[in-house]
Amino acid sequence: MSGSGKVMTALLLIASWTLQSQRVPVLPQIELPHDYYFRELYLPQLMSGPSSPDWSPDGLQLVYAMAGSLWKQDIQSQTAEQLTEGDGYDYQPDWSPDGKEILFVRYNGQSMELMLLDIASGQVTPLTANGAVNLEPKWSPDGHSIAFVSTLGTGHFLLHTANVDKDKLKDLVTRTPDRVSAIKRYYYSEYDHAINPAWSPDGNSILFVSNREVAHGTGNIVSMDLDNPGETTTIHSEETAWKTAPDISPDGSRMVYSSYLGRNWQQLWLLPATGGYPIQITYGDYDNTSPKWSPDGKRIAYISNRTGNTSLWVIDSYVGKEMPVVTKDLHYLRPRKDVVIKTVDALGRPIPARVSVLDGQGKFYAPRDVWIHGDDSRYPKSQQFETHYFHSTGIANVSVPAGIRLKITAQKGPDYQIATRQIAENEGLPDTITIPLSRWEIPASFGRWWSGDLHVHMNYTGNYRNTTAILREQARAENVDFIYNLIVNKEQRIPDLDYYTPPEGSKIEKDIMILQGQEYHTSFWGHLGLLNLTEHYLVPDYVGYPYTAVASIFPHNSYIADEVHRQNGLIGYVHPFYDFQLFPKQSETLTNALPVDAALGNVDYYEVVGFAHHKASAAVWYMLLNCGLRIPAGAGTDAMANYASLRGPVGLNRVYVEQNGTFTSDHMIEQVKRGKSFVTNGALLGLTVNGSNPGDTIEINGQKTNLQFRAFLRSAVPVDHLEVVWNGRVIHEYAFKEDRNTADFTGQIEVDGPGWMVLRAFNDEANPDIPDYYPYATTSPIYITSSGKKLMSRSSAVFFLEWIGRIEKIVSSFDAFRTMEEKELILKDLNKARKFYENCFTNATIE
Repeated sequence: MSGSGKVMTALLLIASWTLQSQRVPVLPQIELPHDYYFRELYLPQLMSGPSSPDWSPDGLQLVYAMAGSLWKQDIQSQTAEQLTEGDGYDYQPDWSPDGKEILFVRYNGQSMELMLLDIASGQVTPLTANGAVNLEPKWSPDGHSIAFVSTLGTGHFLLHTANVDKDKLKDLVTRTPDRVSAIKRYYYSEYDHAINPAWSPDGNSILFVSNREVAHGTGNIVSMDLDNPGETTTIHSEETAWKTAPDISPDGSRMVYSSYLGRNWQQLWLLPATGGYPIQITYGDYDNTSPKWSPDGKRIAYISNRTGNTSLWVIDSYVGKEMPVVTKDLHYLRPRKDVVIKTVDALGRPIPARVSVLDGQGKFYAPRDVWIHGDDSRYPKSQQFETHYFHSTGIANVSVPAGIRLKITAQKGPDYQIATRQIAENEGLPDTITIPLSRWEIPASFGRWWSGDLHVHMNYTGNYRNTTAILREQARAENVDFIYNLIVNKEQRIPDLDYYTPPEGSKIEKDIMILQGQEYHTSFWGHLGLLNLTEHYLVPDYVGYPYTAVASIFPHNSYIADEVHRQNGLIGYVHPFYDFQLFPKQSETLTNALPVDAALGNVDYYEVVGFAHHKASAAVWYMLLNCGLRIPAGAGTDAMANYASLRGPVGLNRVYVEQNGTFTSDHMIEQVKRGKSFVTNGALLGLTVNGSNPGDTIEINGQKTNLQFRAFLRSAVPVDHLEVVWNGRVIHEYAFKEDRNTADFTGQIEVDGPGWMVLRAFNDEANPDIPDYYPYATTSPIYITSSGKKLMSRSSAVFFLEWIGRIEKIVSSFDAFRTMEEKELILKDLNKARKFYENCFTNATIE
C-alpha cells in the first residue's frame, strides 16, 4: 500500500471509531443484521396513530398505544382515555384476563422493559429491568403467567415465559434457546429467532413464528406444547416478514394472522388452528396488521394504514363488515395546552419544514394527524431518545402538557439555516410560536441549482401507506425539487410496482418532480439505481437468492446495464462501501462489481453520498477517477419514506444540478450524467477552476500551468475540513477562523499533467443535526486534459486488479449457474475489465 493509502486508512479507522463512539444505532444490544428492517417492521415505533390493540375481557373496550402512551376506548365511543404518561414511550398493551391489569412495553431510550399497569390506581410497576429488548408480552388464559420475546443474554429474539407473582416475574424459562440454523440465510441472522407469541385458549401451548431452518422471511407459524419444551409443530409454512402476529380464536378452532401471500400488501387471513389452507378476509392496496380476536370470537380488532397514517378498525368475522374506531376526543392524565407552531420565510409567510418538539426530558410531541419519523441512531452523550420529527405544512397545532419546558427545532434541508426556539418552564407557553427560517445566500456567480434525491423508496412495507402526493409534501418540507422513487422488492413483494410509468422526458414540471425508477437488488454484485427506464421495469429485480429459481448470479450487473442503456436509462452504483470492506485491506467477501462496470463504461453515476461511509465510498471513487474514468457524483438517501423509523428524511443525501435549462426529467438526467453537480448531506459548496464548473473539461498544453480556483461553502452545522483535492491528494485546505459555517475563498494551483479536481467538506464526527454517519459534501470533478496524455494510476490499478481477481475466483467456483454460458459471459466481462486495469498499470502516468 502506498504512503497516501496508509494515511487514508488511518484517517478512516479513526473516523469510524469516533463516529461509533458518538452515534450509535437505536437499541444496539440487538445483535442481528439489517437493523433498519426489524426496527421498523417488528419493534414498536412512536406514531401519532394507534398500534397494537387488545380487547378488554368484556369485549366492550379496546386498549392501544398511541403517541407514546396507552389509551383505552369504548368501541361505541369516540373518546379515548389516557392510561399512562411516564418517562418513556409505552407500547404493546395486553389486558389481563381478570380485567384489572395491563401488561405493556416501555421504551426508555436504552432498552425496552416490561411494565404492569394497575388500571384502578394508575400505578405502573416494572416487571423487568434487565437492559434487554423485551417485547410482545402476552397473558396466559389463567392470568398467572406471561409469554414474551426478549434479547436477554443473547442479543437475539427468543421466546420466554415467566410466572407473575405479586407484581414480580418468577420462574423465567427460555422456551427457544439460542440456536444456529444450518441453512444459509439472505437477509436474516444465522441465529434462529422466535417472535409473535400467542397462547392457546387452554394455556397448554404457545403459537409463535420461528425461522428455524428457514432460508427466507421471518419464519413459519409453529406451536409448542409447554409440557414438551423444545419441540415444535409446524402449523403453516409461507414467507413472512415480522408482522404475522397470529392470534387464536377463543374457541380454539382457528387463527387470524397478517400475510402478504403473493401480494404486495399485508392483509388478514384465517387458518384452522391445526393448519390447512388460509382464507383471506380483508382486501386492499394497503396493510392490515396486528389482529386480535374479541373475547366472544365474533370480531377482530386490527390496525390499518389505508388512510396513510395508522388507524384502528374492527371487522365482523362472519360477514366481513368493517368499522373504524374513530377517536375525536382525548382525555389526558395532565392538563394540556394547544400551541400553534409556525415556520415562516423572510416575509413572514408560512413554509413547510421539518419540526421537532421536545420537553425538558427529551420526550417528543407532535400534532395528532401527522406522520412521526424517528432517526435510526442516537447520540448517547446528548440524547435520552433518538431524534423524532414531523413534516409541517408551515402551521402545526401541537398539544403539550401545560407548564413544561420546550425546545422546538425547525429545518428545511441544506438551503436553510437551522432554527431553534427554547421556552423555559417559568416563561409560560404562548398560544403561537413563530420560527423564522433563513435561507442561505450563495454567490451569484455560482449560478442556481435544483436539488434531488436519487434514491427513495416511497413504500417499503413500513408502518405508513405513502402516495406520490404525500411524498411530494415530504419533499416540499425538505426543499427537494425532484425525487427518484426506486421501486424495489422487499422479499417477494414490490409494493410500488403499480406506480411504475415511463418518464415524460420533455414535460416541463411546475411542481416537485416525482420520477419512477428501480433499484436492481442483487447483493452479490452490488445494488444498482436504474433511472429513466423508458420501456419496462426489470423482473425479477435480483439474482443470487439461494434456494430459489434465481439462485444463479446471472444476469450480472453488466448484463443489466446493457438492458438499461438500451432503454436510454442511467446506471448508478448505490450505497457502495463501508470502511470495514476496504480498510485495512479488501474484504474477502467483497464482490461488488463497480470496478468491472466502471471499466466497461457502464457506470453513469455513483452514490458518493448515500447509505454508506462517504469517505470509504469517495476513496474508491478517487481511484476510479485516477484510472482515467469519468464518473460523476450522485447522491441518494435510500429513505424508506413510509417508515416511522428510518434513515432519512427524504433528501438527507441529495444531488444539486445546475439550473441551465427547463425543469424536465430529461434535463435532470442529462445534468446528473454530465456531472454538472455537487452532492451533500449538509453543506452547500461550489468550485470553479479558470471559470469552468464541475463536469467541464479544461485543456492545458502539457506544460506546468497555473490554474485559478474560486470556492464557497454554506453549512447549517460547523464544518471541520474544507479541501480542494487534485487526483486524490489535498492541495489546498481552507483555514477556518471563528466561523466554520461559511467560506468564500480563491487560490491558485500549479499542475503539469492530466487530472481532476473536486472541492469537499466533511467532519470528523457525527452531528445530531445531520442524521447521517457524519457531514460530507463534494462537487463532481472538473477534468484537466494535457496534450492527449491519459491519467493512469499504478496503485489504483493494483487495487482493482486484486478486486477483480477475487471475483474471478469466486465466480469460477460458483456452483448454481443454470448453464455454462452464464458463467462464460460473466468471466468474459471480468476479463475485459481486468485488461483495462492491466493497461492502466503498464502505462501508468502517476503512482
